[in-house]
Amino acid sequence: MVGCVQYLVVTRSSAEKHRELTRTAATAGVAVRITADDVLASLTDTSTPQGVVAVCRMVDRPLADVLGADPALVVCCARVRDPGNAGTVIRCADAFGADAVVLSEGSVDAYNSKAVRSSAGSLFHVPLVVGAALSEVVAAARAKGLQVLAADGGALIGLDQLNISGGLTGPCLWLFGNEAWGLPADDAALCDQRVRVPIYGAAESLNLAAAAAVCLYATSTAQRRAASGSRSQTDSPAEPVRF
Repeated sequence: MVGCVQYLVVTRSSAEKHRELTRTAATAGVAVRITADDVLASLTDTSTPQGVVAVCRMVDRPLADVLGADPALVVCCARVRDPGNAGTVIRCADAFGADAVVLSEGSVDAYNSKAVRSSAGSLFHVPLVVGAALSEVVAAARAKGLQVLAADGGALIGLDQLNISGGLTGPCLWLFGNEAWGLPADDAALCDQRVRVPIYGAAESLNLAAAAAVCLYATSTAQRRAASGSRSQTDSPAEPVRF
């Protein structure tokens, strides 16, 4: 995200090792500050820091902003407390072309260091909303014409069934609940459909991030296939081949 990085903190040895990085930062107008190894280590919570720390501004945006551009796919983590799961869901949402990610009220801090690392940079790619009430998110999504789906291992309808029926082709808000207890009944009642990921092997379940990856891949693929089909139908018919 342009303008996100405010400055870099690097050790002297890392500055030598990552000359291209520091040169790129300087070209972009980002200040580079040299510091001692122990000082930089105090800025991180990893046991073997890489010697480079970027100080960035917060990137979250208001809900109205991210829903104002007629999104096709929005992801909401509903009271997701595990930072690794939250960061990985953000990464999956980015990978599969989601228009926004919402961390509802009661969710982990999006800027938790583990969440940031788990997002693998996607925190800075996909529009992010933090702290919104789930009922507000659902109402705003419905107002923009999005159906509301919730991942639920106990749901009657499977993701494969919904896909085959064409139920994934339209604009969609996916809700992913807390891994330990899922979506409470009141939250589940906000959804248009609860959907399970079919499990064909002996595994008891998928973790939250894995289930999100499957759901988002299926939805993104269905939406793109439908859009491609619509475009091909509106194209001018090809000239017949003459021999």
